[in-house]
Amino acid sequence: MELHQIQTALNSSNSQDRLKAVTALKDYSSEDAVPLLMSKINDPDFLVRSFVAMGLGRKQSPDSFPALLELLKRDPDPNVRSEAANSLSYAGQVAISHLVIAFHQDNHWLLRRSIIAALADLGHPEALLEVCLCGLDGEDITVIEASIEGLACLVNTHKQQAALETLLPAIASPEWRIRRKVAWALQQFADSEAAQEALQALSQDEDHRVVAAVLENRL
Repeated sequence: MELHQIQTALNSSNSQDRLKAVTALKDYSSEDAVPLLMSKINDPDFLVRSFVAMGLGRKQSPDSFPALLELLKRDPDPNVRSEAANSLSYAGQVAISHLVIAFHQDNHWLLRRSIIAALADLGHPEALLEVCLCGLDGEDITVIEASIEGLACLVNTHKQQAALETLLPAIASPEWRIRRKVAWALQQFADSEAAQEALQALSQDEDHRVVAAVLENRL
Protein backbone atom coordinates (compact mmCIF):
# COMPACT_ATOMS: atom_id res chain seq x y z
CA MET A 1 0.00 0.00 0.00
CA GLU A 2 1.10 3.52 -0.74
CA LEU A 3 1.47 5.82 2.22
CA HIS A 4 -1.53 7.93 1.25
CA GLN A 5 -3.63 4.76 0.98
CA ILE A 6 -2.52 3.72 4.44
CA GLN A 7 -3.49 7.08 5.86
CA THR A 8 -6.94 6.79 4.30
CA ALA A 9 -7.42 3.22 5.52
CA LEU A 10 -6.42 4.15 9.07
CA ASN A 11 -9.41 6.48 9.18
CA SER A 12 -11.84 3.86 7.89
CA SER A 13 -14.79 2.83 10.03
CA ASN A 14 -14.00 -0.77 9.09
CA SER A 15 -11.56 -2.31 11.56
CA GLN A 16 -10.25 -4.69 8.89
CA ASP A 17 -9.18 -1.74 6.78
CA ARG A 18 -7.39 -0.22 9.75
CA LEU A 19 -5.73 -3.53 10.55
CA LYS A 20 -4.45 -3.90 6.98
CA ALA A 21 -3.10 -0.36 7.10
CA VAL A 22 -1.28 -0.93 10.38
CA THR A 23 0.22 -4.13 9.01
CA ALA A 24 1.33 -2.38 5.80
CA LEU A 25 3.41 0.08 7.82
CA LYS A 26 6.01 -2.65 8.32
CA ASP A 27 7.39 -1.69 4.92
CA TYR A 28 8.03 1.91 5.91
CA SER A 29 10.71 3.64 7.94
CA SER A 30 10.28 4.41 11.61
CA GLU A 31 10.05 8.09 10.73
CA ASP A 32 6.98 7.45 8.58
CA ALA A 33 5.47 4.53 10.47
CA VAL A 34 5.64 5.51 14.14
CA PRO A 35 3.45 8.65 13.98
CA LEU A 36 0.79 6.73 12.07
CA LEU A 37 0.97 3.79 14.45
CA MET A 38 0.62 6.11 17.41
CA SER A 39 -2.47 7.67 15.86
CA LYS A 40 -4.20 4.30 16.40
CA ILE A 41 -2.95 3.62 19.92
CA ASN A 42 -6.48 4.14 21.25
CA ASP A 43 -8.27 2.36 18.42
CA PRO A 44 -11.57 0.83 19.60
CA ASP A 45 -10.60 -2.58 18.21
CA PHE A 46 -8.22 -4.53 20.47
CA LEU A 47 -6.76 -6.42 17.51
CA VAL A 48 -5.77 -3.18 15.82
CA ARG A 49 -4.15 -1.99 19.04
CA SER A 50 -2.30 -5.32 19.33
CA PHE A 51 -0.85 -4.84 15.86
CA VAL A 52 0.01 -1.26 16.74
CA ALA A 53 1.99 -2.57 19.72
CA MET A 54 3.69 -5.11 17.50
CA GLY A 55 4.56 -2.43 14.96
CA LEU A 56 5.95 -0.05 17.57
CA GLY A 57 8.26 -2.79 18.79
CA ARG A 58 9.72 -3.25 15.36
CA LYS A 59 9.96 0.45 14.56
CA GLN A 60 12.27 1.81 17.24
CA SER A 61 12.14 5.57 17.76
CA PRO A 62 12.23 8.04 20.67
CA ASP A 63 8.41 7.95 20.65
CA SER A 64 7.79 4.22 20.35
CA PHE A 65 9.12 3.19 23.77
CA PRO A 66 6.93 5.54 25.85
CA ALA A 67 3.95 4.64 23.67
CA LEU A 68 4.49 0.97 24.41
CA LEU A 69 4.81 1.71 28.11
CA GLU A 70 1.47 3.45 27.96
CA LEU A 71 -0.13 0.43 26.32
CA LEU A 72 1.47 -1.87 28.88
CA LYS A 73 0.14 0.14 31.79
CA ARG A 74 -3.21 1.41 30.55
CA ASP A 75 -4.69 -0.77 27.84
CA PRO A 76 -7.82 -2.60 29.05
CA ASP A 77 -7.17 -5.70 26.95
CA PRO A 78 -4.61 -8.28 28.16
CA ASN A 79 -3.79 -9.27 24.58
CA VAL A 80 -2.63 -5.73 23.89
CA ARG A 81 -0.70 -5.47 27.14
CA SER A 82 0.98 -8.79 26.39
CA GLU A 83 2.00 -7.66 22.92
CA ALA A 84 3.28 -4.38 24.36
CA ALA A 85 5.45 -6.27 26.84
CA ASN A 86 6.88 -8.41 24.08
CA SER A 87 7.58 -5.35 21.93
CA LEU A 88 9.21 -3.48 24.80
CA SER A 89 11.76 -6.28 25.09
CA TYR A 90 13.11 -5.36 21.65
CA ALA A 91 14.53 -2.24 23.27
CA GLY A 92 16.90 -4.40 25.33
CA GLN A 93 18.10 -3.83 28.87
CA VAL A 94 16.25 -0.55 29.31
CA ALA A 95 12.97 -2.47 29.25
CA ILE A 96 13.80 -4.89 32.07
CA SER A 97 12.78 -2.83 35.09
CA HIS A 98 9.49 -1.87 33.40
CA LEU A 99 8.69 -5.50 32.65
CA VAL A 100 9.41 -6.56 36.22
CA ILE A 101 7.18 -3.81 37.61
CA ALA A 102 4.39 -4.79 35.21
CA PHE A 103 4.67 -8.41 36.31
CA HIS A 104 4.15 -7.44 39.95
CA GLN A 105 1.29 -5.06 39.19
CA ASP A 106 -0.66 -7.05 36.60
CA ASN A 107 -1.60 -10.63 37.39
CA HIS A 108 -3.18 -11.58 34.08
CA TRP A 109 -1.77 -14.91 32.97
CA LEU A 110 -1.17 -13.92 29.35
CA LEU A 111 0.86 -10.85 30.24
CA ARG A 112 2.86 -12.68 32.87
CA ARG A 113 3.76 -15.49 30.51
CA SER A 114 4.88 -12.95 27.92
CA ILE A 115 7.08 -11.17 30.44
CA ILE A 116 8.73 -14.39 31.60
CA ALA A 117 9.53 -15.30 28.00
CA ALA A 118 10.82 -11.80 27.27
CA LEU A 119 13.11 -11.74 30.29
CA ALA A 120 14.45 -15.19 29.43
CA ASP A 121 15.38 -13.88 26.00
CA LEU A 122 16.97 -10.75 27.45
CA GLY A 123 19.35 -12.82 29.56
CA HIS A 124 18.96 -11.02 32.89
CA PRO A 125 19.13 -13.73 35.59
CA GLU A 126 18.20 -11.49 38.52
CA ALA A 127 15.06 -10.16 36.90
CA LEU A 128 14.04 -13.57 35.56
CA LEU A 129 14.46 -15.19 38.97
CA GLU A 130 12.44 -12.42 40.61
CA VAL A 131 9.43 -12.78 38.34
CA CYS A 132 9.56 -16.58 38.42
CA LEU A 133 9.48 -16.59 42.21
CA CYS A 134 6.53 -14.22 42.09
CA GLY A 135 4.78 -16.36 39.50
CA LEU A 136 5.23 -19.50 41.58
CA ASP A 137 3.44 -17.78 44.47
CA GLY A 138 0.38 -17.16 42.32
CA GLU A 139 -2.60 -19.40 41.68
CA ASP A 140 -2.68 -19.55 37.89
CA ILE A 141 -1.34 -22.92 36.79
CA THR A 142 -0.19 -21.66 33.40
CA VAL A 143 1.89 -18.92 35.03
CA ILE A 144 3.36 -21.43 37.47
CA GLU A 145 4.32 -23.67 34.56
CA ALA A 146 5.90 -20.72 32.74
CA SER A 147 7.78 -19.80 35.91
CA ILE A 148 9.19 -23.32 36.13
CA GLU A 149 10.32 -23.06 32.52
CA GLY A 150 11.90 -19.71 33.33
CA LEU A 151 13.85 -21.21 36.22
CA ALA A 152 15.24 -23.83 33.86
CA CYS A 153 16.62 -20.99 31.74
CA LEU A 154 18.86 -20.02 34.66
CA VAL A 155 21.11 -23.05 34.16
CA ASN A 156 24.71 -21.91 33.59
CA THR A 157 24.08 -18.53 35.20
CA HIS A 158 25.04 -17.30 38.65
CA LYS A 159 21.40 -17.88 39.69
CA GLN A 160 21.47 -21.57 38.82
CA GLN A 161 21.67 -22.78 42.41
CA ALA A 162 18.85 -20.49 43.53
CA ALA A 163 16.71 -21.80 40.67
CA LEU A 164 17.45 -25.41 41.55
CA GLU A 165 16.70 -24.87 45.22
CA THR A 166 13.34 -23.41 44.20
CA LEU A 167 12.49 -26.30 41.90
CA LEU A 168 13.35 -29.20 44.19
CA PRO A 169 10.50 -28.79 46.71
CA ALA A 170 8.01 -28.58 43.83
CA ILE A 171 8.36 -32.31 43.18
CA ALA A 172 5.93 -32.71 46.08
CA SER A 173 3.29 -30.43 44.55
CA PRO A 174 -0.24 -31.90 44.71
CA GLU A 175 -0.78 -30.76 41.11
CA TRP A 176 0.42 -33.28 38.53
CA ARG A 177 0.91 -30.61 35.86
CA ILE A 178 3.41 -28.85 38.09
CA ARG A 179 5.27 -32.07 38.87
CA ARG A 180 5.39 -32.87 35.15
CA LYS A 181 6.82 -29.45 34.34
CA VAL A 182 9.36 -29.78 37.17
CA ALA A 183 10.43 -33.11 35.71
CA TRP A 184 11.19 -31.35 32.45
CA ALA A 185 12.98 -28.45 34.17
CA LEU A 186 15.20 -30.66 36.32
CA GLN A 187 16.49 -32.38 33.20
CA GLN A 188 18.25 -29.12 32.40
CA PHE A 189 20.33 -29.42 35.58
CA ALA A 190 22.23 -32.42 34.26
CA ASP A 191 25.28 -31.93 36.47
CA SER A 192 23.33 -31.72 39.72
CA GLU A 193 23.17 -34.78 41.94
CA ALA A 194 20.18 -33.32 43.77
CA ALA A 195 18.34 -32.86 40.49
CA GLN A 196 19.01 -36.44 39.48
CA GLU A 197 17.76 -37.71 42.83
CA ALA A 198 14.60 -35.66 42.42
CA LEU A 199 14.09 -37.06 38.94
CA GLN A 200 14.48 -40.57 40.30
CA ALA A 201 11.71 -39.83 42.78
CA LEU A 202 9.51 -38.43 40.02
CA SER A 203 10.08 -41.57 37.96
CA GLN A 204 8.06 -43.34 40.68
CA ASP A 205 5.30 -40.72 40.67
CA GLU A 206 1.71 -41.89 41.17
CA ASP A 207 0.65 -40.10 37.97
CA HIS A 208 1.71 -41.80 34.76
CA ARG A 209 1.95 -38.46 32.95
CA VAL A 210 4.67 -37.33 35.32
CA VAL A 211 6.53 -40.61 34.92
CA ALA A 212 6.21 -40.31 31.15
CA ALA A 213 7.74 -36.81 31.28
CA VAL A 214 10.77 -38.16 33.13
CA LEU A 215 11.23 -41.05 30.72
CA GLU A 216 10.61 -39.02 27.56
CA ASN A 217 13.15 -36.42 28.53
CA ARG A 218 15.76 -39.11 29.15
CA LEU A 219 15.41 -40.54 25.68
